[in-house]
Amino acid sequence: MDDRRRSFIRRAGAAALAGALPTYAGRSSAATRAHVLVVGGGFGGATAARYLRLWSEGLVEVTLVEANREFVSCPLSNLVLAGERELADLSFAYDGLRRRGVRVVHDTVISLDPAKRAVGLLGGERIGYDRLLLAPGVDFAYEDLPGLQAAPAREHVLHAWKAGPQTLSLRRQLAAMPDGGVFAITVPLAPYRCPPGPYERASVVAAYLKAHKPRAKILVLDANAEIVSKKGLFGKAWAELYPNLIEYRPNCELRDVHAATRTAILDFEQVRADVLNVIPNQRAGELARLAELRLVNQRWVDVDWRSMESTSHPGIHVVGDATFAAPAMPKSGHLANQQGKLAAAAILELLAGRSPSPTPVLTNTCYSFLDARNAVHVASVHRYDAGQKTMLPVAGAGGLSVARNEFEAKIAAAWALNIWADTLA
Repeated sequence: MDDRRRSFIRRAGAAALAGALPTYAGRSSAATRAHVLVVGGGFGGATAARYLRLWSEGLVEVTLVEANREFVSCPLSNLVLAGERELADLSFAYDGLRRRGVRVVHDTVISLDPAKRAVGLLGGERIGYDRLLLAPGVDFAYEDLPGLQAAPAREHVLHAWKAGPQTLSLRRQLAAMPDGGVFAITVPLAPYRCPPGPYERASVVAAYLKAHKPRAKILVLDANAEIVSKKGLFGKAWAELYPNLIEYRPNCELRDVHAATRTAILDFEQVRADVLNVIPNQRAGELARLAELRLVNQRWVDVDWRSMESTSHPGIHVVGDATFAAPAMPKSGHLANQQGKLAAAAILELLAGRSPSPTPVLTNTCYSFLDARNAVHVASVHRYDAGQKTMLPVAGAGGLSVARNEFEAKIAAAWALNIWADTLA
């Protein structure tokens, strides 16, 4: 990361805090000695760790356990596939959190004892806590796809739905695809991480193919009945920018994969592709099962939205994509960041012997690129409703782009810099 980008991120992070700090008055002696353990260093977990230190003015001890040594942003990673960004542009060390006094441990949790309030790590360390915050992210339901249960098959047919090595591997597959070849992408049943993400991927890959492999074709095999996010904007862009390049097929639920031939097996047909990008069905990360948290539909963690606390395990808070989403609430990096702040504020209130806010509010903004220079967005606001005991969308708040435009692409790049700073700086 160059010095100018690093400096911008620091300034943006400071600006993001203006007017946002809650008071941590009336601190109890117990609160000032408290230790909060955060497991998972994505948008939700890293944000929570940062704000626990910031809002407690350094009085609460925070440990972050994260297996990966770098944070790699999923937002903007589709541009890496199109050759418009480098993965290094989206990758950051956790040094900013360390400077704030967060103890960062790169290891994996292998045991969790809620009764003793302690976790065990693969490296042998055992860490106790007063409050535990889990940000497990998502795992893939490979049991739904027998052909991808073996690791070698998953190296041949990629998801690239967690930005990192698979992003680069899928980029190489795309670059090696012959002109006139077929790129097929499967879209899982909602809910899944980043609802507009598969359609953005199809768009920017189409832009790349249009420029470099104009005889190629993209098949979007969607398990859902229709495009689940920004339908009109994607449909208009595909018709105008890529009329003979993208073929969209709804109600195409993937049943299995033949990895050796890159063949998607659907209910009534088999589709062979030169590059097959399978995004499997998803569920809360394995850590949620290790903690034996209550799951909705055996997939997503049930939480109290006032504090992000598990409804089955007091003292354990869960944020990010692993949660059972409230009505009309997508699984997004922006919302994970927001939930991290909500949980941090609630934990500090609880440690001080007070109740969290009874009416928390979360906001969301999601940008999607349609090519390297044009983007669109959707925004929403969600407020806790005591009667229904969940977050509900605020009528009249938020909004949707009228049409794709270059200005929103610039705003999307600035949004990314700001949220990376707000999460990590």
